[in-house]
Amino acid sequence: MLPPRTSLEDCHIAGYDIPKGTILMVNTWSIGRNSRYWESPEEFIPKRFEGKDIDVTGQHFMLLPFGSGRRKCPGYSLGIRIIRATLANLLHGFNWQLPDGINPQDISMDEIYGLTTHPKLPLHFIMVPRLPHHLYK
Repeated sequence: MLPPRTSLEDCHIAGYDIPKGTILMVNTWSIGRNSRYWESPEEFIPKRFEGKDIDVTGQHFMLLPFGSGRRKCPGYSLGIRIIRATLANLLHGFNWQLPDGINPQDISMDEIYGLTTHPKLPLHFIMVPRLPHHLYK
């Protein structure tokens, strides 16, 4: 859910009359899982974004991880930079393995939704350093 908004004037949206002063909640979780926009929206399929002109800046309303418009998350720019740099360093510095006895199909991508979204079951994996040990000092 995006933070609550208040309508500044009476308006009519998608067949609904919204009176001035109404507190509105936008459920981005349900928008991101709308079958009008996504095939198999409940499945974790990262490749669905390949070859599509969709970004996370709030211009494409089927994907709004940071909100949109003037009230977009103020930490968007810094967050994207930190996530990219951290992910690049983790992928470059380590080989990733599943623990013994765990297969990729055993991993659950189910989520618990609330103020923050997190996995129902913890993800476990083994990070094996790829780079020479002296580079970590």
